[in-house]
Amino acid sequence: MRLFVAVNFTAKDRQRMHRAARKLREAELPIRWEEVDQLHLTLKFLGEVRPETGERVREAVARVAEKTPPFTLRMQGAGAFPTLRRPRVIWLGAEASPELRCLKHDLEWELAPLGFEREVRAFHPHVTLGRAQKEARAGDFRDFEELVAGLSFKAEIPVRTVDLMESHLSRRGARYDRWMAAKLGQPAIDILARAAS
Repeated sequence: MRLFVAVNFTAKDRQRMHRAARKLREAELPIRWEEVDQLHLTLKFLGEVRPETGERVREAVARVAEKTPPFTLRMQGAGAFPTLRRPRVIWLGAEASPELRCLKHDLEWELAPLGFEREVRAFHPHVTLGRAQKEARAGDFRDFEELVAGLSFKAEIPVRTVDLMESHLSRRGARYDRWMAAKLGQPAIDILARAAS
C-alpha cells in the first residue's frame, strides 16, 4: 500500500479551488492538472507500507487526531515549486498556523517509531493543483508568473478530520482513496472502532 496523511475538503471547497485556477488551466500550459475530486493538503507522505505496518499507522493517526481540536485552515495565494520560472508543482497556499504546525509535528513524532523518518525541511502547506509534464521547458512558462499573480484565492476552511489516504499510481496519474477518516478531538478507540466497521 502507498499511503499518506492528508487534510481533505468538501466538494464545495474543492470546486472553489478548481475555479480559482481556471485561468491557469485555460493558458494551455504543459501541466497535468489534478482532478477536482482529488484536491487535498498532504501532511505526511509515507510511501509503500506493508499491511501489518498500516494497522499501526492507523493507530498512530487516531492518537494524533484525539489530541488535536478542530481548527480553521486559512488559504491564500498560489505559487510553484521550485520556482515560478521553472515550475514542477503548481499549488494554492495555506497558512502554516500554530494549529496546523502542531498537527504536522505530532504526526511526525507518532510515526517516527514506526520507521518513518521525521521531515526536517521547512513545512510549506499547500494544495497541489497540477504538475509540469516531463517534456515541459522553461520557455513554456514565460507568462506563468503574471498568470499566478492574477490568481486571487482566499478561504477559511474548517478542519474536522485528518485522513489516512491510499495512493494508486497509473499512466493517467495518481488516484487517492480515503483509507481512514479520524475525527479531530474524538477518542482514538472510537475512531479505530468506526474504521474497522
